[in-house]
Amino acid sequence: MGSYSMPEETIFRSKLPDIPIDNRRPLHAYCFERMADFADRPCIIDGASGAVMSYADVDLAARRAASGLHRLGVGRGQVIMILLRNSPEFVVAFLAASHRGAVATTANPFYTPAEIHKQAAASGARVIVTESCYVDKVREFSQERGVTVVCVDGPPEGCRHFSELLAADERDLPEVDIDPDDVVALPYSSGTTGLPKGVMLTHRGLITSVAQQVDGGNPNLYFHEEDVLLCVLPLFHIYSLNSVLLCGLRAGAAILIMRKFEISAMLELVQRHRVTVAPLVPPIVLEIVKSPLVDSYDLSSVRTVMSGAAPMGKELVDKFMARLPNATLGQGYGMTEAGPVLSMCLSFAKEPFPVKSGACGTVVRNAELKVVDPDTGASLGRNQPGEICIRGVQIMKGIRIELFP
Repeated sequence: MGSYSMPEETIFRSKLPDIPIDNRRPLHAYCFERMADFADRPCIIDGASGAVMSYADVDLAARRAASGLHRLGVGRGQVIMILLRNSPEFVVAFLAASHRGAVATTANPFYTPAEIHKQAAASGARVIVTESCYVDKVREFSQERGVTVVCVDGPPEGCRHFSELLAADERDLPEVDIDPDDVVALPYSSGTTGLPKGVMLTHRGLITSVAQQVDGGNPNLYFHEEDVLLCVLPLFHIYSLNSVLLCGLRAGAAILIMRKFEISAMLELVQRHRVTVAPLVPPIVLEIVKSPLVDSYDLSSVRTVMSGAAPMGKELVDKFMARLPNATLGQGYGMTEAGPVLSMCLSFAKEPFPVKSGACGTVVRNAELKVVDPDTGASLGRNQPGEICIRGVQIMKGIRIELFP
């Protein structure tokens, strides 16, 4: 990791040079900037059904769904809640919110009704997109608040079907003057203490975060249009939403959607679709290390395995590499409030750097990091434990004031 010293401060920077980032446009426009190159290429693969949506299909569906949101009265700055497991509809709903100038707050469908109600109320959600099996969790709230519930499968009485959004005419979508500093995503995070709070992530901030990872002549995270990305981590979590979905869209890769993790189903999909990049978390890495099923599948297509959300020790890394010796395994570190990526393994780069086993990477480009004494705030030098401070355009706009009631 590069660094430079200011009076009484040591600032850490990426070994990769900064790059120009055009973050003045809406997030969806940035992700689909190279539509002409990717229009007919696979974008979303539904692991459950095998159905494939091309980039053109996804873009059109998102614009139609945005027009459908407009018909439901959702306007710029207003919030929709996406209460879904991984699915093509999750992707379309998120992009539709961006097109409309609206805000998507993502929620774990396995939350209790009380937890979902609190997030929906605190965020001010006008529409909830969910599955019929979760409607009972939001029924009371939606009836009390006049919130529209949209189901991606057969809707119970009083709910709408997602197909109604897709039936809208994209030409009826009004022009929206989206400011780069408008909030587009509102994930909820408890940080290290306290109740969950809405983290305001803007178009400018998320574009910057994605660009820090996959843009430039030597991107820190090398994805390309021939890649097939495994999306088994939940999209309601910022790691998967940002570093899998948004980075994958920007690179023109195919994104293979799994609704939930199950080891044999995952291995079968990796083999069938020749997955090249597998973003994981340590519990899944451990399952792969321990499972005898791994030897029954051809996983030779996997070139990159990313791990995040929790640290992974050298022993686990070494055992995993014995299972997939031809893959590159590395880690990253982040937090929702940082957009989320602070550091990323440089072995993922197009022109990789040597890394230490067990390390969580170096600070992303176009950002600065320092370590301070948590008691005094004094800047610390190399190899001294302290509190991490990160600076860059990718950082959250702020915390939404309405905390959980």
